[in-house]
Amino acid sequence: MARMRKKGDLPTKICAQCGKPFAWRKKWERVWDEVRYCSDRCRSEAKSGARRGAPDDGARG
Repeated sequence: MARMRKKGDLPTKICAQCGKPFAWRKKWERVWDEVRYCSDRCRSEAKSGARRGAPDDGARG
């Protein structure tokens, strides 16, 4: 049986959408090099062109 690793010992990346760090997950084992987003929400926002925290164009009132 494989030895358990502490979460702090796992590799991390920065999400391309929200900019927050996220850690390696077992389900990403084979595709870790291609993973860019921390969640499905960030992936779908990136595809729709939305950016969290981006300033608006000032068109309001």
